[in-house]
Amino acid sequence: MAERVISIETARRLAVSRQRLAGPPPAAPDGEAIYETVQALGCVQLDPISVVARSHLLVLWSRLGSYDREDLERLLWGQRRLFEYWAHCAAIVPVEHYPIHQVMMRSYVDGSSQEAGRRRAWLADMQGLQDHVLTGLTAHGPLPSRRFGGKVAAPWVSSGWPSANALGHLLQVLWLSGRITVARRRGNEKWWDLAERHLPVGSPAISEKEAVHRAVLIALRALGVARVAHIRLHFIRRRYPGLPAVLAALEHAGEVLRVRVADGERELPGPWYLHAEDVPLLDTIERGGWQPRTTLLSPFDNLICDRDRTRLLWNFDYTIGMYTPAAKRTRGYYAMPVLYGDGLIGSIDLAMDRKAQRLTLLNVTREPDAPANAETARAVTGTIEQLAGFLGAREVSGSW
Repeated sequence: MAERVISIETARRLAVSRQRLAGPPPAAPDGEAIYETVQALGCVQLDPISVVARSHLLVLWSRLGSYDREDLERLLWGQRRLFEYWAHCAAIVPVEHYPIHQVMMRSYVDGSSQEAGRRRAWLADMQGLQDHVLTGLTAHGPLPSRRFGGKVAAPWVSSGWPSANALGHLLQVLWLSGRITVARRRGNEKWWDLAERHLPVGSPAISEKEAVHRAVLIALRALGVARVAHIRLHFIRRRYPGLPAVLAALEHAGEVLRVRVADGERELPGPWYLHAEDVPLLDTIERGGWQPRTTLLSPFDNLICDRDRTRLLWNFDYTIGMYTPAAKRTRGYYAMPVLYGDGLIGSIDLAMDRKAQRLTLLNVTREPDAPANAETARAVTGTIEQLAGFLGAREVSGSW
């Protein structure tokens, strides 16, 4: 059967739709809407920077509009349907995906890689500190890291980790190996506890191959349409051993289909893959049954976290300003891309003054092909005002 050809516009619209960024947001988003959004995305990245708000709050706002943050807190710390773990970065993930993440937990210290061996050796050197932490958690339940004392000798230095005090790194290793978990937060402070008290640690384990199989389908549905490189960098980033063989098996089973992405004589390099269950959505989009939305995206938003894919599909070159020296920033420190329908038409560098209850537009950058009309201005202004309301701002300084 000949591969289906879809336009670049259709590919963008499919991606935006699968990211829950098309059409109007829910009228009254509740906890179930929050959970279904995280489930559809696979993960929502955590980041401590809150010059506007913490990134995961913004990612959910872009999809749901104003929601009750207490509903998210209940999903995390009350109902335990969501938890914090490492997906493509430190993230909020659904507990139902625990078996996929458990593969990394098993291999992080006990695996056969050279890095896992180094971790085992380091943990042996830190046995006394490890016993101190685990004994404290066993006896007292959730505790913040400050309850275990200050800095300890023996920093960990490697190509993949910054130098850190032993306690901080020990907590990280115990977390990533599945021994402990974040049981709650007070502000940005993590409170740790034994994972067995909060997560299904005794659930049946799955093989690495099965985990990759499941993760590919989750990533592909979240992406809408994707190349192998895009899947590899999404959801469980760079943890897809045997990915081409898994994709071939999924294609043979009819769970995944190949498509070509082309406009006339211009064809984007492939192959591109589509989840079979998204064919009806693709048909709807091609018939014109697609509703646009205007919103702002966190710099860490799932839609744009793969910068190469963002350039390829949207012709949008985006670099996070906070990691760039001030003199070299082109968009600002916390520039939030503007999604207008299926296009990324610019970015707005924002800052929230919580004391003054003011949201300030520090810098506006428009793409060369951004629509310059009253309708676009109203749509962008409206989404800025909606964000201000979500953040509790009484005033917006600056304009699109």
